[in-house]
Amino acid sequence: MFHALLADAVLLLHAAVVLFVVVGLPLIVAGNLRGWAWVNAMAFRIGHLAAIVVVAAQAWLGVACPLTVLEDWLRGQAGETRYAGGFVAHWLHRLLFYAFPDWVFTLAYTLFALLVAAAWWRFPPRRAARASLRRAATGRSGTR
Repeated sequence: MFHALLADAVLLLHAAVVLFVVVGLPLIVAGNLRGWAWVNAMAFRIGHLAAIVVVAAQAWLGVACPLTVLEDWLRGQAGETRYAGGFVAHWLHRLLFYAFPDWVFTLAYTLFALLVAAAWWRFPPRRAARASLRRAATGRSGTR
């Protein structure tokens, strides 16, 4: 029971990482067009770029995602198969895993990584995003 719960937690974490990577790019573009300073915070941008670079690198190297490996191991320890589990686990698996050839995923991850890099170039992150947020909240322009 404990291992099955941990496997579900890993699956939720995996879904959150996928959501961060996929939704992060449109948020960066939309946020820059709408003037949201937080989308250019260095930590957010580095985390987003690093996440997709790791995914693309794993695909190119033929390395399985560590979250998938951990979840599979935990399900095995719980006596379950990969797709066994509760309602949430079943639907998250259907959203995350598809039966396409490996090259399709490698191409998709690489193209997405290139889009993230293009967004980095077009909308560069700013170290002072937090200071800009504070100035906007207090109504000060930052000049004296």
